[in-house]
Amino acid sequence: MNKIDELQSYVRERIQNDPAHDFDHIMRVYNNAKMIAKHEKVDLHLVLVATLLHDIVTFPKSDRRSKTASVRSAKEAQKILKKQGYSKKDIAIICDAIRDHSYSRNKIPKTMVGKILQDADRLDALGAIGIARTFAVGGAESRLIYNRLDPFCQKREPDDKSWTVDHFYRKLLVLEKKMNTKFAKKEARKRTKVMRDFLLELKREI
Repeated sequence: MNKIDELQSYVRERIQNDPAHDFDHIMRVYNNAKMIAKHEKVDLHLVLVATLLHDIVTFPKSDRRSKTASVRSAKEAQKILKKQGYSKKDIAIICDAIRDHSYSRNKIPKTMVGKILQDADRLDALGAIGIARTFAVGGAESRLIYNRLDPFCQKREPDDKSWTVDHFYRKLLVLEKKMNTKFAKKEARKRTKVMRDFLLELKREI
């Protein structure tokens, strides 16, 4: 078993059964990263390690610690990688990527490993799977689906702590413009269209 396979098994055992950050999410980000990396000059091994460990520490969205999850994941990843014998240079690249990938940190990663991880993670927030994850989290947090008076935030600021549909307007529909790589930008455009079409159909139905 190589290092990637070992790490994948370790993460599978460690990862929490969070509705938006379970092991299936990890593997979708992993596969997204592999697709993006084909079009970039980058050390694929470092990219894959970063994707496997990027959510090794998670908290529910309503938890105050949620915004610190990427920093905590980076610190935990550092401990894991030291035990596995990775070099200081590689550990720094991987941990910087994990720390800065988070949307809430509002950072553009410094390395291509970080840029790919960030894009791969953001792609999983878009499209059909993005819609599914959004409503899974909304249900777990006991949020209402939409604001009855203004479902699509036409006359108010989005409040995604109260209504799930607001999350599309607060975050998801702007992710397309925040991608780092050409491949991710193209894929994000397709997935964002899926979400916009969904919202149009929702508007028709309610």
